[in-house]
Amino acid sequence: MHNPPDFVTLVIQHQVRPAMRTRYEDWLKAIAQACQRFPGHLGVNIIRPHGLTTAYVIVLRFDSHEHLTAWIESDDRKQMLTQAEPHLLAAEEIEIQTGLEYWFTPPITKPLHAKPFKQFLVTLSAIFPLTVVVPWALRPAVRWLPPLGWPVLNNFIVATIIVALMVYVVMPRYTRMVAGWLFR
Repeated sequence: MHNPPDFVTLVIQHQVRPAMRTRYEDWLKAIAQACQRFPGHLGVNIIRPHGLTTAYVIVLRFDSHEHLTAWIESDDRKQMLTQAEPHLLAAEEIEIQTGLEYWFTPPITKPLHAKPFKQFLVTLSAIFPLTVVVPWALRPAVRWLPPLGWPVLNNFIVATIIVALMVYVVMPRYTRMVAGWLFR
């Protein structure tokens, strides 16, 4: 058994293309098996993405810095990383930590940012239909209660309904639906 300060942890973060997750998962199994054959390997943990993130975090533990370095510089790892590149949105991020500090300092995942033109298109495609449907749906109420037709009051009611629908109903579902394209 090793003293905790002797452990070395390699934390790898991969941003995976949403359409490539199945292939990446296959690759992940293969590289985890390859890593286990290296001297000093103590285990691997994989933290899969949740929500809209695309980040996989792979935590590898070795018994010494020398054994970890041997794995990092190995031809096996380099060859497998070449195979993974088409599945990734960006180059891998790695961090080496000693002892047990990783478990007390969780990795910071960068939030995904959509390109402004994609945000514009998604927002426009969600708001425009609402600007047509909501006023049309309110016409019976305006006929029944004429003060609802006053321009300022009517615009305020329409805006309130559209904003509420966008925040609570439309955008949470719509963003999940188009996430693969939006965050690519």
